[in-house]
Amino acid sequence: MRILVVEDEPTLSTQLADALRQAGYTVDTAADGGTAQYMGAVETYDVVVLDLGLPVMDGLTVLKQWRAAGQGMPVLILTARDNWHEKVAGIDAGADDYLTKPFHMEELLARVRALLRRSSSHASAQWRCGPLMLDTRLAKVTVDGQALSLTSHEFKVLAVLMQRAGEVISRSELTEHVYAQDHDRDSNTIDVFIARLRKKLPPDTIETVRGLGYRLACAA
Repeated sequence: MRILVVEDEPTLSTQLADALRQAGYTVDTAADGGTAQYMGAVETYDVVVLDLGLPVMDGLTVLKQWRAAGQGMPVLILTARDNWHEKVAGIDAGADDYLTKPFHMEELLARVRALLRRSSSHASAQWRCGPLMLDTRLAKVTVDGQALSLTSHEFKVLAVLMQRAGEVISRSELTEHVYAQDHDRDSNTIDVFIARLRKKLPPDTIETVRGLGYRLACAA
């Protein structure tokens, strides 16, 4: 899962990025509205954490431009305490949730998980696919209750496949969800992660759809 953090206060931006990475997400950051608008338009994100008080272009304008251009990724806006009109304006502009500053990091992480569940139609923090269970809160995967030992990238690839179980996902799309913007991306490495996952998962869990990509099959 890949997240964009848009926050101009350096300390808070670092704290947010660190907490999200520790929770198993791939994170990009932007410190002003102009950069954020561009990144949201050209990159693929599963969730955006967006401060409204930004230099260059305010967060509300950024959000409106994304929605006008058809970018539908879930957006969690950060607003000043008791600034109720910002909350209303943000929701009306297309935000999916809001959080007032200051906030507890655990609450932000919980809200991010809720947005991911909502966007993927999962009812809880535990995503299930046949004998597979991925706990988005604990960043753990089990098969029939037995914990799997996965690397960070293996977990991220499996999370994308589980989020959209039954759908065919291309190598390039998996790459976009797994790697940050500044990473040297090579879609061939996805094949390596898939091969490793297949050795750890039940047979035929990950299907290859020739010429298109991979699909997670949820056995009964």
